[in-house]
Amino acid sequence: MAEDSDLELEDLEPDGQDAAPDGDSPDAGDIAADAAGPVDTKELEAVYDIPVQVSAVLGKASMQVSQLLKLGRGAVVELDRKVGEAIDIYVNNRLVARGEVVVVEDRLGVTMTEIIKMDRS
Repeated sequence: MAEDSDLELEDLEPDGQDAAPDGDSPDAGDIAADAAGPVDTKELEAVYDIPVQVSAVLGKASMQVSQLLKLGRGAVVELDRKVGEAIDIYVNNRLVARGEVVVVEDRLGVTMTEIIKMDRS
């Protein structure tokens, strides 16, 4: 996984295609321009190396501690999502997108299908 940290955003998008070909997904310059007027992408380079935690949540379950302690190898915990339903993608514990689980070679991945816009009020 250490080599993954050296990837650039462009490296994650297949064959140089945009992440959302329909034009709904703004790039970093557009996001900054929306927040505080026009900003050169050079100004954003200061934040490129800041680490963030990304989580893909398949679903959630609620149970009592006594039920949790009874779980063993092979136990199945029913989640609150249906098969094929979008999963939540969090960055630093903030919901930022929804997506679908994909398989890339022998690893699991997530494809973003919807960007969640939060009001900053």
